[in-house]
Amino acid sequence: MLNIILISICLLSGFLVRKYKALPEGSYKAVNAWVINIALLAVALKYIPHIEWDFSLMLPLLMPIMVWTGSYLLVTILGKFISIGPGTRAALILSSGLSNTSFLGFPLSEAYYGKEGLQIAILCDQATFIVMATLGIITASKASNGGSFEIRTILKKVFTFPPFIAFCLAFILPLFISLDPIEPLLENFALTLVPLALFSVGMQFRLQSLKADAKLLSVALSYKLLLAPLLIFLICIALGLSSLVARISIFEAAMAPMVTGTIIATEYNLNPKLANIILSIGIPVSLLTTFLWSLILQLL
Repeated sequence: MLNIILISICLLSGFLVRKYKALPEGSYKAVNAWVINIALLAVALKYIPHIEWDFSLMLPLLMPIMVWTGSYLLVTILGKFISIGPGTRAALILSSGLSNTSFLGFPLSEAYYGKEGLQIAILCDQATFIVMATLGIITASKASNGGSFEIRTILKKVFTFPPFIAFCLAFILPLFISLDPIEPLLENFALTLVPLALFSVGMQFRLQSLKADAKLLSVALSYKLLLAPLLIFLICIALGLSSLVARISIFEAAMAPMVTGTIIATEYNLNPKLANIILSIGIPVSLLTTFLWSLILQLL
């Protein structure tokens, strides 16, 4: 209960700070810089070396690809029935095919499933980042440049992303040195992740006119918050998976749209208004739907 109160306070604080202009416009970027370059690195180095690896951990690594594939197929089928331009099509895929596995996924996973849940959520997040940095960038590039994209740009984004570097180091460093002496330092930096990530999300929350995009908004959020986790849920049922790994994979699939996906849509001018509406509505609605999924997952 305490964690739910913390989540609510951090989100509301960020929203009020932006609404009443307590900080300059765009200040969330400074918060994001800390979260991405410091807090996420500390989380990776603290928790990943302690993960006990087995075959079941393939699920959180493959989950983002499944969610993206489902989104791509849904938007493709939708395009058979209604006219959707390439920019709108890409915006829908970027919004519904990528989960907010870190900024919302980490604090919510920890709130509902504790530190063990957070360890698995990290795997979901790194796999989601790779999907975003490859399939996401390819989709955006093709939609905005008539089908062309540069593989060099995509590889650079992946291998220079600080959390991805930390993810790799978390596997390599324990083979040569012990990270125990810096565990207290990593713990203190990691503790900043949840409040600052949620504060940043709150600062970016905006309500805009919904009428013109109501149908596409409904399709995107119905898939992202309900159908995507249902897809992973059914796969787990079919494979007989009922462990914490399975529950976290489903739970992370149920997160709101990824903030970075919206940023990509905006940067490539892929119907940014629609992408921002999906994100802004998806975040508060996901707080309810993830709670409902947490109840469903108790039955798994």
